[in-house]
Amino acid sequence: MDERKQNKYSTKELKEFEKLILEKLNKARKELVFIQEALDKSNDNSVEVSVKLLEEVPDTVEKENLGILIDRQRKYIVHLENALTRIQNGTYGVCTVTGELIDKDRLKVVPHSRHSVFAKRAKEEKEK
Repeated sequence: MDERKQNKYSTKELKEFEKLILEKLNKARKELVFIQEALDKSNDNSVEVSVKLLEEVPDTVEKENLGILIDRQRKYIVHLENALTRIQNGTYGVCTVTGELIDKDRLKVVPHSRHSVFAKRAKEEKEK
């Protein structure tokens, strides 16, 4: 059966996507802890008052970059959790723009996607 003719994925397909999302969610949470620990260590090392200004600049940049990574990782986790919610409420894999099923290959790469490739490209073109 052609995916575009369906209005939702089968229970079996949803279970496969759920497994993939849970694996990515577990990995993302571990990475978040690792990044947070790196930031904590960076903060501990910057306590020395006798450090010269030039030595502090790289530490500040590193902290800012770690902060950005933490923020991105948290957003990614929220997107994955939201995808699990969509699986539970039966709306997973349906493009919010076109109402058609998002291609399986796209969902395997970006399992938290809410847009088909067509809708994503149209959105990007509109934003230009």
